[in-house]
Amino acid sequence: MNLKVCKFGGTSMAEKKTIDLVKNIILSDETRRFVIVSAPGKRFASDIKITDLLYECFYEKVRSGSCAVPFARIKKRFYDLVNELELDLDIGYHLDRIQEEIDKSATPDFAASRGEYLSALITSEILGMEFIDAAEIIKFTAKGVFDAETTNDIVSHRLSLVKGAVIPGFYGAMPDGSIKTFSRGGSDFTGAIIARGVMADVYENWTDVDGFMTTDPRIVKDPLLIDVLSYEELRELSYMGASVLHPESIFPLQGTEIPINIRNTFNPSSKGTLIVKDTSVKEGRLVTGIAGRKGFTTILIKKSMMNAQIGFCRQVLSVLENYHISLEHMPTGIDTMSLIIPDSDLEQGMEFELVSKIRGKVNPDSIFVYKDISLIAVVGHGMSHQTGTAAKVFTALAKADVNVKMIDQGSSELNIIIGVNTSDFEKAISAIYGAFFG
Repeated sequence: MNLKVCKFGGTSMAEKKTIDLVKNIILSDETRRFVIVSAPGKRFASDIKITDLLYECFYEKVRSGSCAVPFARIKKRFYDLVNELELDLDIGYHLDRIQEEIDKSATPDFAASRGEYLSALITSEILGMEFIDAAEIIKFTAKGVFDAETTNDIVSHRLSLVKGAVIPGFYGAMPDGSIKTFSRGGSDFTGAIIARGVMADVYENWTDVDGFMTTDPRIVKDPLLIDVLSYEELRELSYMGASVLHPESIFPLQGTEIPINIRNTFNPSSKGTLIVKDTSVKEGRLVTGIAGRKGFTTILIKKSMMNAQIGFCRQVLSVLENYHISLEHMPTGIDTMSLIIPDSDLEQGMEFELVSKIRGKVNPDSIFVYKDISLIAVVGHGMSHQTGTAAKVFTALAKADVNVKMIDQGSSELNIIIGVNTSDFEKAISAIYGAFFG
């Protein structure tokens, strides 16, 4: 019999009608034996996620000594949810204990984790499955680093003893038993950890979209759904803005043969997107997807014969390192170097300070700063097997009257990165999409 691990996001766990959908999905397939849940998300646009309220509780406790005022909103939401679901669960007991512990906690991690904890308690009651606290099976080292191998051994043994279980996402425990959370998107990571530990046949990640689209539906109307993509393509597209699945969440499954299936809780008949280790391309598919991000600055450095100056690149990059600035891309020519830097790393006016420091280091002939740059990634394993991909991209941009500010292609030929003026961002993505998908 196949074994499936299912993770349900905050939108799926937001209220009674969405939790009823979750229940029906799980009970419709007896192979869905292990369920990971997020904290309840927004029920409507102006609503507040439970995790955000819990962070507010911790910081209010720090300010005033008590989280009682903001925690009252959390109590009401969970009381209402349990009553609507008609559960025989003493949620008040758990809420009172959590409020007391938040008032005692030294870090926000415990508070932030309680949304998942309560969500899993409710789901286990609904499904009649065992509740297993993530703190029992997911471990961190004393330095706060996820302990993958210890966790895998514990998960494998503990879950072999039960027919099915509901597990909170997002957190684990330090050696002293204190709660430690993953970054945002941690429930996706938890799901992958459990899938690896039980050697699942499939890890189903249930969210509120049908899967990965070939590009952003806010830019291109009704883009095609990607039916299959590789782990590598997923990471490239996610990093460049396709936010269906956190790119780090696949790490526990790398090196295994376990596929990830992105599914839609609100459209369970859709097969979604299957993410696999195998990088063989779908026949006839040249490009898998197109994604992009706004908000970059380019520093263009020109110096004759810079290629002959030993240590030139190192000296330039040492300036960024001293300012703790990350580098997105660094296209180079025989006499030129471009530094592509996220605006989020630059305080106002810092680019001119960097220019001054770079001048002092390498004495360039000239330096230019270009603001309002956006990056677009054209991603697909098929590009390495067929000629003319780049030509097709730049022909489409030329026809759309988009000026290309930067070009970068990885040695794997998995992607082509194009820099354009932010004012041309949507037009550029539409043009590239039209060239490859019609």
